[in-house]
Amino acid sequence: IADLLRQRFNPINALTDVEYEDKRTELFDLIDNTVDLEDTRTLLIKMLEAINSVRRTNLFIEDRYALAFRIDASFLTTEDRSECPFGVFFVHGREFNGFHVRFRDIARGGVRAIHPRGIEQFTREQERLYDEAYNLAFAQQLKNKDIPEGGSKAALLVHPNGRVSRSVKAFVNSILDLITPTLSTKSKVVDRLNHEELIYLGPDENITPKLINWIVDRARRRGYPMPTAMMSSKPGAGINHKEYGVTSEGVVVFLDAALRAVGINPDEDTFTVKITGGPDGDVAGNGIRILNREYGDRVKILGIADGSGCSEDPDGLDHAELLRLFKEALPIASYNKSKLGPNGIIASIDDPEGVHLRNTMHDRIEADAFIPCGGRPATIHGGNWKNFLKEDGTPSSRVIVEGANLFLTPDARTELSNAGALILKDSSANKCGVICSSFEIGACMLLDESQFMEIKETFVDQVLTRLRHLARAEAELLARLHEHHPHSPLPEMSNRISKMMSRVSDSLIANWEEMDEAQTNNLKTLVLEHLPPVLLERVGDSLWSKMPEAYLQWMMAKSLAAKIVYREGFEYLETMEDANLAGLALRYLDLEQERDVLTENILQSDLQYKHRVAALLHDAGIFSTMGRRHNS
Repeated sequence: IADLLRQRFNPINALTDVEYEDKRTELFDLIDNTVDLEDTRTLLIKMLEAINSVRRTNLFIEDRYALAFRIDASFLTTEDRSECPFGVFFVHGREFNGFHVRFRDIARGGVRAIHPRGIEQFTREQERLYDEAYNLAFAQQLKNKDIPEGGSKAALLVHPNGRVSRSVKAFVNSILDLITPTLSTKSKVVDRLNHEELIYLGPDENITPKLINWIVDRARRRGYPMPTAMMSSKPGAGINHKEYGVTSEGVVVFLDAALRAVGINPDEDTFTVKITGGPDGDVAGNGIRILNREYGDRVKILGIADGSGCSEDPDGLDHAELLRLFKEALPIASYNKSKLGPNGIIASIDDPEGVHLRNTMHDRIEADAFIPCGGRPATIHGGNWKNFLKEDGTPSSRVIVEGANLFLTPDARTELSNAGALILKDSSANKCGVICSSFEIGACMLLDESQFMEIKETFVDQVLTRLRHLARAEAELLARLHEHHPHSPLPEMSNRISKMMSRVSDSLIANWEEMDEAQTNNLKTLVLEHLPPVLLERVGDSLWSKMPEAYLQWMMAKSLAAKIVYREGFEYLETMEDANLAGLALRYLDLEQERDVLTENILQSDLQYKHRVAALLHDAGIFSTMGRRHNS
């Protein structure tokens, strides 16, 4: 079987398709005729199927860092993984295994390196590595509804004795073996995919600024097209997520909307929160900073748990001390005990009860809101969700805003929603990180590093404004849905929003060739609305030639889908066939532009109540006017 793989991908004399099928059939027959044990037969047949799914491999690159395969994702499809990704990479190294999963050709998502302390945890993580990458990529697909890219994710599992830095470098370099267009590399890789691929990455667990810079530099040295676009959150010519708190800006916007939905006005009322993820972390640390900036003493942080331990105080943890830890990149176990109230505690994982206190903090403490900003996926699941309830059966927090991905499993979300929790799931609540990455990469496509640095300060300010706007648009839609359907779990609503926006944008792309010039010109206005003004001013008309055409098309399609769903909701759209969604969306854009002209005309008139009339016209739904006859 191993020889069949080598022969199929040997660049000197690769098997033809006919030769390959003949040898494959011989092996199937050999297994059937000579292998008696059912388990052994099943394993060998599955190995043959695995080889059949390989589209590229770096097996014959002499100086490879690790062994990499580009796989047809249908091979890994099961009942539990029914949605087939666009493509999968598998990389096996000396100290690690890793998967990269993406659900669209053009896709974006982070790279996370999982580094267990002990061999038992390593074994458990190894069993679910692909599922973690798949689930995170699927969650990313739902999350990426506002940007041109679909969803992807890379997950590396590093052996306890292995080095994260070396493993990440080997993983990225091995994928570059399979997608770099230089002749010296391509001549060693037999291509059975016949499709050029571009991969866009971002930082996640254990990906340091030093590694980010290494990845960009390595892509440049390998001859990868637009190397600065391969990796986002660059510390120099980029927007570093931790430095600017881009994910946390959106999380706090969703928290604000959720609090208002349960009757708490955070502009006036005191409220309490508990957080997983430490002050030294990106999302939690910046979340603490932004909570303090927006609400000051009105927000009381009752407990924080991270990898080092936990700190709890019923009087509220000291904001100044938490901000010190954030600025000095220190974990919660470094909290100054003298800053605690009389009933406060600090527990390190090295203390006798430290691990237990850390692992149960999110269940035990009662607070208005719980913000998971760190922790392993499926921390709250179908078998333990009841631990989150108080003695009276109600949730220990009325609001849960998922700053971290997959902290709750779907069944746990459903059960806690039914118990009365208002849950804003990850694909909504923490989407602003990837949106920021998309803006950064869009700029990388259009500007060199020096040009970007000249506009960076203004660009970042405009991106942050755009992030808050996109977060608020979805948060307000979810609040309206909760008001109208108080017994429907909001995580389900989030999924329906994402899926509907994907259906609309997919329909537009599928029907792109049928559009006339006037329609595509109308759609171009969406690009000008989407990108930050300072970037548009800098690049001018070169935007249309420098940015890849497919990327621009997805930007238009996703922007129009977002515009429609955030304004109108999804119920009406769900009744339509996919083939009809594109026409409806284009008609919607025409009517919206007509409405904007009418609104401006009203504001320029002498009508007594012109501002009120213009506001009503601007805020009215557009779907309700479709199909009606009007006199000109």
